[in-house]
Amino acid sequence: MGHPTTAQFLVAFAIAALVGAAVFLHADKNGIKHPTAWAFSVFLFLAVALPVYWLYWARLRRARRNG
Repeated sequence: MGHPTTAQFLVAFAIAALVGAAVFLHADKNGIKHPTAWAFSVFLFLAVALPVYWLYWARLRRARRNG
């Protein structure tokens, strides 16, 4: 596996930043605690933190719906 080019790095960085910002806005809008921490973790560890966030949000949403 070769080294990524500058363009590839910038594209990956931009995608991670956009997804992190989207997570922050979603968490803030839905009253999830620590939206900045969620956004930062998704930015740094996208492949792991995004599914963890989604599962956390789904569990929280289900709990709020049931009472």
